[in-house]
Amino acid sequence: MAPMGIRLSPLGVAVFCLLGLGVLYHLYSGFLAGRFSLFGLGGEPGGGGAAGPAADGGTVDLREMLAVSVLAAVRGGDEVRRVRESNVLHEKSKGKTREGAEDKMTSGDVLSNRKMFYLLKTSFPNVQINTEEHVDAADQEVILWDHKIPEDILKEIATPKEVPAESVTVWIDPLDATQEYTEDLRKYVTTMVCVAVNGKPVLGVIHKPFSEYTAWAMVDGGSNVKARTSYNEKTPRIVVSRSHSGMVKQVALQTFGNQTTIIPAGGAGYKVLALLDVPDKSQEKADLYIHVTYIKKWDICAGNAILKALGGHMTTLNGEEISYTGSDGIEGGLLASIRMNHQALVRKLPDLEKTGHK
Repeated sequence: MAPMGIRLSPLGVAVFCLLGLGVLYHLYSGFLAGRFSLFGLGGEPGGGGAAGPAADGGTVDLREMLAVSVLAAVRGGDEVRRVRESNVLHEKSKGKTREGAEDKMTSGDVLSNRKMFYLLKTSFPNVQINTEEHVDAADQEVILWDHKIPEDILKEIATPKEVPAESVTVWIDPLDATQEYTEDLRKYVTTMVCVAVNGKPVLGVIHKPFSEYTAWAMVDGGSNVKARTSYNEKTPRIVVSRSHSGMVKQVALQTFGNQTTIIPAGGAGYKVLALLDVPDKSQEKADLYIHVTYIKKWDICAGNAILKALGGHMTTLNGEEISYTGSDGIEGGLLASIRMNHQALVRKLPDLEKTGHK
């Protein structure tokens, strides 16, 4: 008997072929759509890198940023005060500074940083935020702002001030003067927020957690703090870091004479406030602020913005403006003054910059 043959229906063959073509078309179109969506997001097929910021993050209102910055500094300050009063600091060292001192960190630094960073990041997700302490994603908090601008800010700054979000860099110092904090020298401690636009400091907040005093200012906007009525330019009182007061004193006496007073102090925020009319009995008064070694930008940005808003100056010892983009520190020391001939002061201090690089 001949083997049994299989007879195929022409209609069945046609249906089978159409089904196969449909499946292939569906798979291929899905593949193309996936590739196009990757290219639309600026990615590459198979790439594993983190997504970059959007090319257009819209705009932000500097007046709103000031309101959130004040709130962030206060919230951070609450953590700083709570930890210090508990007397359980969990103090540890992050390493050595360039001068060889211990670079300390405490629970106050960490908890303040968490509150400040996430309040600002939740409120303004499209801006760059630089902070002194590491931000651990495992400790992420959603801290919401109620979108209410305080009356004292509205009184000074009546209209919104919009800038592109991509032009903004925020600098946070969650606990300035950590060394003094561990020594329970509370008057030197501050929390600070600064907003720079295209590298220029435009708003600054300095908060003193233990006296609950807050200074803020916006360049070409307004402020809740002012300069003093007079300053001594001939024999100034100079506020300097506690760690190298002798270094500055030697040159200052040569420059301004034996009547010059050197005030050793902790914390860059405290030193800037020493130049202003601050209603805080624990705050010392000075005419100049001089620093001769490397310093981080989160230490000085807020003070720079406040001085600039009030007509003052903060520059390197060579008189150069400080840019708040790029690296997180400056090498050229700094000179801060208000209601003085700043460039004349720069010319008087030719040796300090050299001293700072020994």
